[in-house]
Amino acid sequence: MKISVVDIFTVFMVLFAVIDITGSIPIIVDLKKKTGTIEAGKNTITAYLIMLLFLFFGEPFLKLFGVDIRSFAIAGSFVLFFLGLEMILGIEFFKLEPGKSSSLVPISFPLIAGAGTMTAIISLKAEYAYIIIFIALTLNMIVVYLVLRSTYFFEKILGLSGIQILKKLFGIILLAIAIRLFLSNTGIRLGNAL
Repeated sequence: MKISVVDIFTVFMVLFAVIDITGSIPIIVDLKKKTGTIEAGKNTITAYLIMLLFLFFGEPFLKLFGVDIRSFAIAGSFVLFFLGLEMILGIEFFKLEPGKSSSLVPISFPLIAGAGTMTAIISLKAEYAYIIIFIALTLNMIVVYLVLRSTYFFEKILGLSGIQILKKLFGIILLAIAIRLFLSNTGIRLGNAL
């Protein structure tokens, strides 16, 4: 099987946009101020394991409920669409209530390995090979670890306005990806729809 760098980059960007670790910097900084420390390694490994389990066993789990991968991908495209809208418009569709500690909850789950990420992983399986998703996921976890290790550094470089610009940019990318996932799994061709 041929491994395409373009496919890896595409899947990487989808997961990067959904995980939105840069957009989570304000939440992480706030948690760090309250608790004094963030365990970057522990949080990254836990989130990575959760996502790997979902990558390899998510589909059999869905079959227990009689749901096929294409149907889940279409449902997932709606979740990704609303996540994108949330990032662009600043409207909170998905409530996140950070706890009083920076342990595995809420950072590993649901901040990093949340519902949107799980949906994206299952949706991506409808179009890409496991190895492509695995490589892209691993690269994302490296980025997540680096961001968790240097949250204050990124905050100083980007500033709050820079973080907001990144969030909106990845929101637009996520909307486009959601529309493509919807169209490819329903069989609708954009040329025919117009």
